Amino acid sequence: MLLDIVFVACGLVGLYFGAEWLLRGSVALAWRLAIPTLIVSLVIVGFGTSMPELLVSVRAALSGSSDIALGNVVGSNAANILLIIGVCALISPITHWDKSVRRDVWMMLAASALLLVLVQFSVIGRLAGLGMAVILFAYLAYTYWQGKQRVEELNADLEPDDIKHESLTPGFTALLILGGLATLFIGAELLVRGSTSLARDFGVSEAVIGLTVVAIGTSLPELATGIMSAMKRHSDIMIGNIIGSNIFNILFILGVTAMLQPISVDPRFGSFDVPIMLAVTVAFAALLLGNLGVRRIVAGLMLIVYAGYTVMLVQV
Repeated sequence: MLLDIVFVACGLVGLYFGAEWLLRGSVALAWRLAIPTLIVSLVIVGFGTSMPELLVSVRAALSGSSDIALGNVVGSNAANILLIIGVCALISPITHWDKSVRRDVWMMLAASALLLVLVQFSVIGRLAGLGMAVILFAYLAYTYWQGKQRVEELNADLEPDDIKHESLTPGFTALLILGGLATLFIGAELLVRGSTSLARDFGVSEAVIGLTVVAIGTSLPELATGIMSAMKRHSDIMIGNIIGSNIFNILFILGVTAMLQPISVDPRFGSFDVPIMLAVTVAFAALLLGNLGVRRIVAGLMLIVYAGYTVMLVQV
């Protein structure tokens, strides 16, 4: 059991640093290749912070732990909103943001609703996975087409320390990318192996482990990015980080995982976990679409709800 705890701890550390290195290297490469900031924000940052979820879900599905693969995504999306937005808004209340994020909020809602439909079936198959991936790439293409006129404006608004790229040499950039990928793979392997073994030892279902320990662990990059954004009072980066991650988690992570290995669905996901995730997503969307923002009292309530949700998971 002690070895399993060590595996989980080392896996979490590996996922955090692997994602951090990959993200830094990828952004540096994007700037070196003159890829617009818009694409950096939508694709590289969104994909980079979702890499832990991707590797853990794929690794879990291929090893026959579908509950961890699905629970990882569902739990991460709930944690992104209740835990990460809650913590960040306590540091710096979200009161001003780019209202063009409405398009992405609607996409997040649509992806969450689609997941609720998919978990009503016993398996999320390869065709469904392909459909999710196609929807994501169509959304990214549309977003790029719609926002390309704002690239210069976005670049002008970005502060030099938001994306550290100028001091990285080509060799160091390559080292960060390759080292980050390798560390992510090792971290995912250790986290899945340790968490599944602990689940069996304590008699806790793999679904609960996926929804809690694994979900929070793979959300560490979003948490780190969110806290940094909150401290610098960059609400747009904070919101975009979470919305982009939630969209990627469902459409890309589950899409790719299902294409590689169909995901078996425990009935509890359709009756409890995904409906809760969707309700949380709707509430967060209402705060943004209604121009209400997230003040400290709401942030505190989010953290209380997340604590209660975590307790409920063990009892369901």
